[in-house]
Amino acid sequence: MGDKPKLAVFWASSCGGCEIATANIHEKILDVVSHFDFMFCPCLLDTKRKDIEALPDGSITATLFNGAIRTEENEEMAHLLRRKSKLLIACGSCAWVGGIPALSNLHTRQKHLETIYLDSPTVDNPKGVIPREATEVPEGTLRLPRFYDRVKSLSQVVPVDYFIPGCPPEPDQVWNVLQVFISGAELPPRGSILGAGNKTVCDECKRKRTDKKVRQLHRIWEIIPDQDQCLLEQGVLCMGVATRSGCGGKCPEANMPCIGCYGAPEGVHDQGAKMASTLGSIMDIEPIRTLQNEEEIYRRVDQTLAGVPDLAGVACKFSLANSLHKLDEGEGEDAR
Repeated sequence: MGDKPKLAVFWASSCGGCEIATANIHEKILDVVSHFDFMFCPCLLDTKRKDIEALPDGSITATLFNGAIRTEENEEMAHLLRRKSKLLIACGSCAWVGGIPALSNLHTRQKHLETIYLDSPTVDNPKGVIPREATEVPEGTLRLPRFYDRVKSLSQVVPVDYFIPGCPPEPDQVWNVLQVFISGAELPPRGSILGAGNKTVCDECKRKRTDKKVRQLHRIWEIIPDQDQCLLEQGVLCMGVATRSGCGGKCPEANMPCIGCYGAPEGVHDQGAKMASTLGSIMDIEPIRTLQNEEEIYRRVDQTLAGVPDLAGVACKFSLANSLHKLDEGEGEDAR
């Protein structure tokens, strides 16, 4: 490898969309390659782990690390790349706040294994075999990475220098971050969130908003939303009010609710709690406010929320790993 700065991209527990977003900067990838030795990206390059281990510590200029920490291997690579990188960047929602993989924290490790290997209707496993961490064979011991009880975000395992939100980040946001390194511009303070705004998706949404009062929530396929009115006011659970700006409000513009992939906005510690607070403030239970009957109020609240059968999976879809209520190991479905 030459004397150019080194760039690494690693894929932990995620879907691979962040790699696609990086590739979707199109011809600008030539600018990246001309400036960097693009030297580690398992889904594109044949660089091996042993090659990274052989590098001097701090010899990689920047690593874009995407994916949550689900397995022992994920954590080992996080520590290795932290040690070898001057800058470790959590790229995408999974690395930043756990992402969709962290929803599995609502269930136990054992329940996952039973569902995947024993209970799934498409599985033919008459002997009830569940993968083990170590299996003895004549040639020696075969080992699998340990499957952790909890999914963690990258910063819960190693120090992280910068964060790029999104599922995946928009390609132009990825390019804006890479361009900082290419141009030699002064880097923002460590710990900054790159490629996103400081407000909410609602602030960049073009839909008309009035005083919100919602009697019933709907799943998006149950109604045809008005294309100009705020989706939340129409009873569609849109996460825009609890989500960081920076995406340009593309989902509401396409008549779909914001799903919250940019995480909590500035000043909000828990995205799910913010959404729950918002729902509590907009539920229309005016007809029973004068009644001294708490059970009727609870019934009305349950009736409103019935339109979203998996509230935790919607409000905490991307940020459960970093929520204020961090589930302990072994805790799971009862917390739902």
